[in-house]
Amino acid sequence: MVARPLKTWLVQQGIWAMSLESMPLAAGYLKATALADERIAAETDVQIHNFDGGITLFGMANQLFRDGRDGAPDVLAFSVLGWNYQEFAALAETFKQLNPDGWAIFGGNHVSQQASRVFAMHPYVDVVVNGEGEFTFRDLLRARLDGVSPRALGDIDGISYRDESGQVVTTKDRPRIEDLDEIPSPFLTGAIPLTGADGEFRYDVALLETNRGCPYKCSFCYWGGAVGQRVRAFSRERLRQELELFAQHKVHTLVLCDANFGMMPIDLEFVADVIEIKEKYGYPRSIETSWAKNKSAVFYKIVKSMKDAGLHSSFTLALQTLDDTTLDLMNRRNMKVNDWESLAEWLGKEGLDCYAELIWGAPGETTESFMKGYDRLANHVSRVAVYPMLILPNTTYHTDRERFGLITVRGNTDDFEYLLSHDTMSSQDNQYMHRFIFVSRLVAENPVFRHIWGPLRTLAGITQSALIRSLMDWFEHDPHPGTEPFRHGMINSFTDSDVLAPVLTRLYGDDEAKDMLRRWWHETVMPLVPPKVRSLVDTAFEYDLLTLPAYTMPGHDPSSRYANETLPTVEIDGAGYYVWRDVWKGYDVPALTLALRRDEPYEQALTETVSSIYYKIGANNFLPSTNHEEILYYMGRLERQVAGS
Repeated sequence: MVARPLKTWLVQQGIWAMSLESMPLAAGYLKATALADERIAAETDVQIHNFDGGITLFGMANQLFRDGRDGAPDVLAFSVLGWNYQEFAALAETFKQLNPDGWAIFGGNHVSQQASRVFAMHPYVDVVVNGEGEFTFRDLLRARLDGVSPRALGDIDGISYRDESGQVVTTKDRPRIEDLDEIPSPFLTGAIPLTGADGEFRYDVALLETNRGCPYKCSFCYWGGAVGQRVRAFSRERLRQELELFAQHKVHTLVLCDANFGMMPIDLEFVADVIEIKEKYGYPRSIETSWAKNKSAVFYKIVKSMKDAGLHSSFTLALQTLDDTTLDLMNRRNMKVNDWESLAEWLGKEGLDCYAELIWGAPGETTESFMKGYDRLANHVSRVAVYPMLILPNTTYHTDRERFGLITVRGNTDDFEYLLSHDTMSSQDNQYMHRFIFVSRLVAENPVFRHIWGPLRTLAGITQSALIRSLMDWFEHDPHPGTEPFRHGMINSFTDSDVLAPVLTRLYGDDEAKDMLRRWWHETVMPLVPPKVRSLVDTAFEYDLLTLPAYTMPGHDPSSRYANETLPTVEIDGAGYYVWRDVWKGYDVPALTLALRRDEPYEQALTETVSSIYYKIGANNFLPSTNHEEILYYMGRLERQVAGS
């Protein structure tokens, strides 16, 4: 009688609720590495269970354990992040009810080096993996096949477990993987299936690492750890093979999971390969990534080559704060953040999309210093993403919390530590700023407004933060029933992190919500605009509303006055678009805002034009979510913009 294979399941969950899957890259690396071992490949059945961010714990449990005891695996390994820590711990408990002899393994940055806390909270977890997990997971499967007890794993580097007496044992650190090509490709090996039953690429985007490591030691981040990491890269040959495979599957967007892409000469080589493959297959068409914090000559060459090749991206200024005291405490003064203004100016003159990231709540920051930095940044980059500070494990803020006077609370559905106050931020300041963040993310980050910021600032003297505060006040006091969902979301944003997505979806997909914005605009904002430029500024506002993605909320009439999904469709360069013929009769708003960014004369943009608007098909794949980087590709565009893409 042939023994049955060791049943091994890898569980991963994305953060957003979307109609398309989020690629399970971490699980794919683990599976590919395990199956490269001949014995494991022969004696083990490794499966990936990949869950959507919107699924409930009950839903995951029912999918995983629908066959009861007979279907339960022998090894259940979770890729743990802050948003799924509690749910995965609950699944481990259920797993142990079905298979008391099974191994429950936790890995990922959120639990690495946190075994004492994990085991104390969740005794159903057997092993915590510390650091990179691919070869550690392989060794754990070998031990399980050899019949080793989960209480006697001392020969395996890079883990924590409990011995027979219940004491936590942490083995010596596993050296970082120097040759990343030793990790088999999850794409080239088929460890991650790329297509669904219909034969189409099954994920929202293709995730890819070109390197690992981060040389910085930012106080809030565990990417580089407390000591920083030397950057190690996958080989050019391997990455090119993966790129070719993605292109053959017509992958539109690559998302690079690198800490500082654009920092090294090999990044320029990678982009050159992407461009060459795009010329051959027509794909990929965009790259999204965390761009290098310090922008070198390599970065400028990369951006120029991407622009010339029509390869799109959102270029990020990950500044986090512009306050010098706060930067010191963040340990980011070594980053040349003062160079960002010249970079933003250069990107603007090149006509390239750029957005910035700020963090509210860092020690040293005050409401006044933050608003000052926000508007300074918005003078150059209108799309500003603002995130509240989270205290993460294995970071300076976490280990040195008393120094900063941090007062925190754990999330009720996740395992992040949320800031209530610290030495330079009162709880009242924090509550106010969470309302600001909600509205900022709603209209400036995602972005509902894209073209009004420049005309308002330059021609009307209204700053971006002032406009956001005006909308905050409107949400709080307007008595119309249509405003209530937005008021509820803003007021509850401090206590509920999930309020933004449904409100954003309403703003994209409901005509009444757009009419609410129009009432605010005409009653509150337009009286502040000088009469001689009111028509110009109002035209930019109407253009922003009209060019929101073609999306209708479920249950609403799809033949809306705005993004109309009953419009005729066309295919341009392999992509499908809805076309609203000759709907725009006004200024060339994109040309106007570009001229203002470049500080050039804009009168040539004020000739009234008649144009069709093109909306890329597929916005529903990213809604409801707050994936502002991807939804940008679905904003309506003028006919001349589509023709030049």
